Amino acid sequence: MLLSFDGLLLQNVRSTTVPDLQSPFKPSLERGGVERTTLPGTMNKIIVYEHSHFKGISREFTSDVIDIGAESFDNCVSSVKVIGNPWVAYEHTNYRGHIEIFEEGEYGTVCRNDVISSLQLVSEDLTNPQITLYEHPYYQGKQLVLRNETNLCHGYFNDIASSHKVQRGAWILYEHPNKTGYRMLARFSQDVPDYGHFNFHDKLSYLVPLKPGKTGISAEVLWDKKEEHVQSVVIDTISSVNRSSQERTFTTEMGRDYETSVTESFNFSNSTQISWGTSFNVVVKGLFEGGHNLSLSNTFTVEWGKSNTRTEKKSVRISLPNTVSPNTKLTVNVVRKQVSVKVPVKLIITTGSQCKEEYGEYRCQSGESITTEYDEEKI
Repeated sequence: MLLSFDGLLLQNVRSTTVPDLQSPFKPSLERGGVERTTLPGTMNKIIVYEHSHFKGISREFTSDVIDIGAESFDNCVSSVKVIGNPWVAYEHTNYRGHIEIFEEGEYGTVCRNDVISSLQLVSEDLTNPQITLYEHPYYQGKQLVLRNETNLCHGYFNDIASSHKVQRGAWILYEHPNKTGYRMLARFSQDVPDYGHFNFHDKLSYLVPLKPGKTGISAEVLWDKKEEHVQSVVIDTISSVNRSSQERTFTTEMGRDYETSVTESFNFSNSTQISWGTSFNVVVKGLFEGGHNLSLSNTFTVEWGKSNTRTEKKSVRISLPNTVSPNTKLTVNVVRKQVSVKVPVKLIITTGSQCKEEYGEYRCQSGESITTEYDEEKI
């Protein structure tokens, strides 16, 4: 549905009120001309409250609501919380009348209190938005491609546009550079060939793309694809020879200390789609070898842009024998068991209504297990 704003200056820039225009370009589909689907695993939802500042009775919705009265909540919404992609709140049922647009966030008050009767999720992919403006109706004349919030007053296209096509996302078009005056909501695949039907020729000065919800990442460690390599390495050898017929002291030391370490790391794919600074947890509980937990903790926090490596060192003391038997050479080998594990990790990246999948790799190298082996040789 193409909608034109009524020009009210609103206090909350993320909440905008518009009338429902009967445009000759209005799509014929009941739900706005574009079939929209909330993909599995997404976190899009809206919580509406009876009173301002999130008080009173509330309702939570994760998909379009054609008639909120069916939930016994008609004309009583006074505050809103949104998680994920933006939502459109309509004055009347069947997605008609004045609307407000709510991006992700909390709204302690709404501009049109107690008038909301239907709700619709903006389920377009709002990442990498793009709109093309045209100088003349029906996509003629000069054109300007935009991908970010833009003040046309700082360029050569101010008060020039007369038609547009939205390649990706959804946009709010403003008459004035301070986001006031006449306004228009433009959505993907709902091209507008002639602004004259809205008395909007040569008036566009400012454009803002709607923002997607925050990116969420879930990590699944694929234990069934684990690769493990175990190697025993002699890190020290202590020998004593007793050629007498009586027991002798093996060494004056009661024991020795050795440094051990565990190193964990996470590697992203070279073609990762995860944004810089995004963090998430990888649950590595259950990484066992020989009955011992190899990982440093149950979760490993990962952040794209950091080294994503952590190492813990500690000292292990081993005991040495007190004596050597008569006519015997006693050799003590100190053995470290080195375990290397690598496991693929499936990452589900959810932004608004879009889900993408990629893989990373978790690695753990442990050398905490230190034992001794005795070898007695008669001489």
